Amino acid sequence: MEPAEGPGALGFHGDEEIIEVVELGPPGPDDLADEIEDVDFDEEGAEEPDAEAWETEDDEGVEDGMEAQDDSEVTFSLHSASVFCVSLDPKTNTLAVTGGEDDKAFVWRVSDGELLFECSGHKDSVTCAGFSHDSVFVATGDMSGLIKVWRVESKEEVWSFEVGDLEWMEWHPQAHVLLAGTADGNSWMWKIPSGDCKTFQGPACPATCGRILPDGKRAVVGYEDGTMRIWDLKQGTSLHVLKGQDGHQDPLTCVASNQDGSLILTGSVDCHAKLINSATGKVVCVFKMESMAPKAPASEGEEAESNSVESLGFCNVMPLAAVGYLDGTLAIYDLSTQSLRHKCQHESGIVQLLWEESSAVVYTCSLDGAVRLWDARSGKMISEYRGHSAEILDFAVNKDASIVVTTSGDHQAKVFCVQRPDR
Repeated sequence: MEPAEGPGALGFHGDEEIIEVVELGPPGPDDLADEIEDVDFDEEGAEEPDAEAWETEDDEGVEDGMEAQDDSEVTFSLHSASVFCVSLDPKTNTLAVTGGEDDKAFVWRVSDGELLFECSGHKDSVTCAGFSHDSVFVATGDMSGLIKVWRVESKEEVWSFEVGDLEWMEWHPQAHVLLAGTADGNSWMWKIPSGDCKTFQGPACPATCGRILPDGKRAVVGYEDGTMRIWDLKQGTSLHVLKGQDGHQDPLTCVASNQDGSLILTGSVDCHAKLINSATGKVVCVFKMESMAPKAPASEGEEAESNSVESLGFCNVMPLAAVGYLDGTLAIYDLSTQSLRHKCQHESGIVQLLWEESSAVVYTCSLDGAVRLWDARSGKMISEYRGHSAEILDFAVNKDASIVVTTSGDHQAKVFCVQRPDR
């Protein structure tokens, strides 16, 4: 049972019993039928389409019945398939951009879900989307490698480029420069909107994740073969390469840096998170969970897929790092002692985690469709927000940590108010 059931949990307005029932285990068809009868849809204001969702929603890891509770303030429902990515505009935090499996991306207002404009012309699932550091431009990228940039104010497309299959994309923290990694191992950098281009050639395997370091002069890129490179963006040269024993044994899934860029964390399918000194390129320590050794005998294929590091990040106000795993473990590590401080267990796999900018609070979104806030000092859950009828695939937190915007396999994006009275 999750910590949500404890005395400090949020009041669920009468739905607590339903939530407890579904969390005891995956319901069989008969139990599900009983549950549906128990839920008073009219009372929750559910319309006919929600009833259809019960019939059609069949995503793994989704708790049947969780749409009976919706804590969100705003729902954006212009997507017609899974919504893969979301970003908030950094300058005002009033706009969101979302991209989805329907080959569409939309820029919309967070306050009321009002559409500003559609980023049209994509021909594959839009998996990457984000605003430039000053919110002047918004970039959208699809799986086929078509990247488009729009000027937000005029709602006009100002640039587009086609690369190989796109793995990730990120704006420079101080300039109108876009960085992207592709399946052929290359990382691309463009000036926007002039389109001046530079490429960084990695190994002949996908560049699976990347991050521009806070100094704006270097980028860290992780690859499918387990290697990690730190690139000098101006010279186009590789400053450090971690491979073999120093690298990971399986594909990298995520990278992050601390606020001053001195430390890098890399996460991998091999379930290890490596802490790296960005100046020397040396591994400072390796975080691995003892309990994550293979469990009871299972076929090799299953074991290989049972767990991986999915997301990680540094706390800005304390020497802490968080690592989120596919098996639902949120691990809080103390960087000063290089030891595990807390393990926070989720019922379902963690998709992503984010730290609040100015506190030791870490947010997680998971395959059970919930957003949770955790106090990294105590390891206790602060609150939980639900509203999606499928897994959450991406989320963003605004600067003052008052709202969270989520995207989900239920074709919707939602805005949750998470402002707490203790702030």
